[in-house]
Formats: sequence, structure tokens, C-alpha cells
Amino acid sequence: MAENTEKEDFRDSISTVDKSGKRIWVFPKKPFGRYFNARAWLSYFLLIFFFTAPFIHINGQPLLMLNIFERKFVIFTFPFWPQDFFVFVLAMITLIVFIVLFTVVYGRLFCGWVCPQTIFMEMFFRRIEYWIEGDANQQRKLDKQEWNRDKIIKKGGKHIIFLVSAFAIGNTFMAYLVGREKWLQIVTSSPIEHLAGFFGVIVFSMAFYGVFAFLREQVCTTICPYGRLQGVLLDRDSIVIAYDWLRGEPRGKLKKNEPDPNLGDCIDCNLCVQVCPTGIDIRNGTQLECINCTACIDACDHVMDKIDKPRGLIRYASYNNIAEKKPFAWSPRMLGYTGVLIVLLFVLTGALLTRTSVETTLLRAPGTLFRESSEGNISNIYTLQMVNKTSQTFEVELKLEGIDGKVTVAGGTPLVEAQSMYDGAVVIEIPKEKLESRKNKIQVGVYRDGKSIDIVKTQFLAP
Repeated sequence: MAENTEKEDFRDSISTVDKSGKRIWVFPKKPFGRYFNARAWLSYFLLIFFFTAPFIHINGQPLLMLNIFERKFVIFTFPFWPQDFFVFVLAMITLIVFIVLFTVVYGRLFCGWVCPQTIFMEMFFRRIEYWIEGDANQQRKLDKQEWNRDKIIKKGGKHIIFLVSAFAIGNTFMAYLVGREKWLQIVTSSPIEHLAGFFGVIVFSMAFYGVFAFLREQVCTTICPYGRLQGVLLDRDSIVIAYDWLRGEPRGKLKKNEPDPNLGDCIDCNLCVQVCPTGIDIRNGTQLECINCTACIDACDHVMDKIDKPRGLIRYASYNNIAEKKPFAWSPRMLGYTGVLIVLLFVLTGALLTRTSVETTLLRAPGTLFRESSEGNISNIYTLQMVNKTSQTFEVELKLEGIDGKVTVAGGTPLVEAQSMYDGAVVIEIPKEKLESRKNKIQVGVYRDGKSIDIVKTQFLAP
């Protein structure tokens, strides 16, 4: 909110829709400056990572794979199966708390710097548009002019490149979902052989094309729920992109050789509005549509340099930083969120470090009782299930831990295939004199090449 005025009618509507409900198309001016350069380099890195991650394999594992169809996920070469669901839950809780904490402290910094929508729109598709159609004024002129050869070539060429780019993004997205090998089969075989995969790529591609060619900033202002989350989480200590109204107001045009001492530093050049990709006036204060992209900061700093005024009329700051000229300080709420986040990170790290490469489940076969042999040994039958989370195939050996007895696997030594599940039956036999009660808790060790890789607990019934 602009603190020197009581006008609040700008909050009654969004900047990209007129009073009749018709969309106002945004033609942002091409940004430049130190923040834009920093965001550009970060975006280049993230774009390279996005397009290469599903195709990079390390020790037989993809760098990233999110196969929701087979419920198999690989995060930085670490595979996760349905058996790791508790780790997934912990990770999701940690992520939610992190989003809350991050928003409380830094507002929508995520949106402006690392959100895929912003990176693809502002650093990829918008750059193509500037290259073909020119800056904002040239785009407006082209949009209003009658259809002719020049307009057809520019508009048609732009949308062809957009379609090709969206197709590349759709294919990459599919590679994340099904893996490199399956994706290669889909794109190198006849569509009839992989109809689901073929239609999946087409749907993804058209969705991305629609978002970046037509929806654009509407995703941030009307679809994404994160913007609305700001209203709940932001307070007067949250760091956002803010206009210093104490320094800038009252605004007015700069008159050469006739400086007005009653005017603030804002010369009402409107460049901060012209470069905004969501079409807002940041001088009105924090708004739902602001994605913290820093374009207005760069534009304002450039103007301040030209009129010999200090930078920072628009800057990263909190309400209290500006209104009370207070330096940033951690509030109790921020410290509380941070403490919870640190605890969750420790728990999540512990869960990841203690996670085994082989997940073993050993349960007594339903409907069976114990057997007693002529030698006085008691035996129980179990069902064995083993999940091999590694990219290697190996044999395992089962041994009783802390008690004498014998473990026999039906069919011989289990051979566990790479990244697959092994099902089998197991007979455990223990001398009667070693058993202390009717229900005994026992432990079975899983060994690979003589080294323990997992220990599973189960019950053993006796007379």
C-alpha cells in the first residue's frame, strides 16, 4: 500500500483485466541491470539442469526420475520405492514448512528467481519474443497493425518456435516420468506401439505451448495458489520488493534547472510499471500479482543513476524497514519456523542415512502353525519379500542373529535382480530348548558377500 494515500481501489481488480472483464495483454519492456543479469545466469544453469537431468546416468541410476506410473522415484541417483513412503512424507512436511518459513521471511523470492514458470516465461519464451518482434512498443505496434506479410512472418515464426520449444519441454517432462530408456522407445518407435506415451508427449507439449504462448502471467495471478498464500503468511517484517514512499513521495516530473525541493525522488517516469511482467505499479505497495522478479528495481536504479540520486528507491525491504527505518531483525515467528525446520531437516537426514539399499519384509505365512521335528526342533514358515534399490544384481544370504538355528530359502540362495522385487518362501528352524516362550521375537540378518545389509525382525511361534 502506498502509505501517503488512502486510495485502495487498485486492490479491487487485477491489472491484466479491464472493467468489462476483458483481458489486458501485457507488453513488458525488455529489462536489464544487475539483478536481471544475476537471474539470467541462475536461469541458464537451471534450464541446462532441467533439460539434461533425466538423461544423465551415474552408476546405472538416472540423476532424476519421477516415475509416478511405476511408483519409482530417483532423486540425485538415490532410488525411492513405495517402501520409502515415510521418507517421502517427511520430505513433504519439511518442504511445506520451508515454503512457509521462506515466504514469511523473503516473500515471493522463489517466484522471481527459481520458479519454472518465471524462468521459462521471462528467460526463454519472452527472450524469443523480443528477438523476433522487438521491444514492448514494437510488439504493441505489430499487434495493432493489419495482417500483412511482415506480421504473418513474425507472428507465425514466433509461434512455430514456441511450438518446437514446447515440444522439447514436453519430451523432457516425459523423460522425467518414464525414464531415459522408455522415452527413447516412445520417440523412436511407431506411435501405434506406444499410444499412451505418444499422446502423453502431445498433451504435455500443447499444455506448455498454451501456458507460455497465451496464459503467461495469468498462471501467476489467477491460477497459482502461492500468490494467495502471501496474504496469510506475509507480515510487516517480511522482505518483499518495496517502493520507499517516504523517499519517493510526492512524486513529480523532473524539471531541468528548476528542481522542486518539495518533490520526492520518484520522477514518475513509469518505467517500473513498463517493465513489470504482470503489469502492476509497485508504487501501490505489495500486491498479489508481484512475483518479485526485480525488473522494477533494475529500471528504477537505472533512472536514479541518470538523475544522480542514490539507488534503492525500489528495493528488497520490509514494511518496517521503510516505515520505521528499522534494520532487518529476526522475529519470534521467524525463529520458531527456523527451529522447526532444522529439527525436520535432522530427522529427514537421519531417515536418509539409515535407509538400507535392500528393504526386506519377513512375515509368517498366513494360516500356518509351527512344526516340531523328531530332533526336537521347531520350524515356522515365512513369506519373504526383498526390494533391491540398487542398480546391481546380487545374491543374498539369510542368517539368524543372536540365536542358534537354521534359515532355509525355498529354491536356494535368493538372487535379487537390480531395481526389482524378490518374492519367496523361507523356513526357519530353531532348537526347542533355545526358545523361551510361545511367542518369540527373532532377528534375521541379510548378508551380501559376507557383509550385513539389512536386519529384519519377526515373530517365531513355539509350543
